[in-house]
Amino acid sequence: MPPSTPRTGIPGPRAVRDAELTEKISKVHRDSRGTYGAPRVHAVLRREGVRCGRRRVARLMRAADLHGSHHRRRHRTTVPDSRAGARPDLIGRDFAPGTAALGTRWCGDITYIPTDEGWLHLATVIDIASRRVICWATADHL
Repeated sequence: MPPSTPRTGIPGPRAVRDAELTEKISKVHRDSRGTYGAPRVHAVLRREGVRCGRRRVARLMRAADLHGSHHRRRHRTTVPDSRAGARPDLIGRDFAPGTAALGTRWCGDITYIPTDEGWLHLATVIDIASRRVICWATADHL
């Protein structure tokens, strides 16, 4: 319920306008399946000829508990081979460094780095005890 003026109990002009605007905001938000946030709702309202500020839209959306959401697609970078066998865990998930274990336990990783020319694949092998890079290799695929 919109706030009322202290003497009459009748909602003031701003409260009435806020209530009307909240209804329009709710409709735009519902039409977007709950994905639009304040900037996009504001843009739709402006296209429809409704004059209001983005911060006002954000305030009214907060008051109405309306939030935008985004559903980003997850890019799958690694596809495991279903025919590959399981590898035994030779160190028992013990990655704690120990000075006596220098050069005995290594850890490897592969990462993908986007560049202007395509993806750069970087593979590294790190000594767990000293945390130094033992070797690395790169390959680029366009």
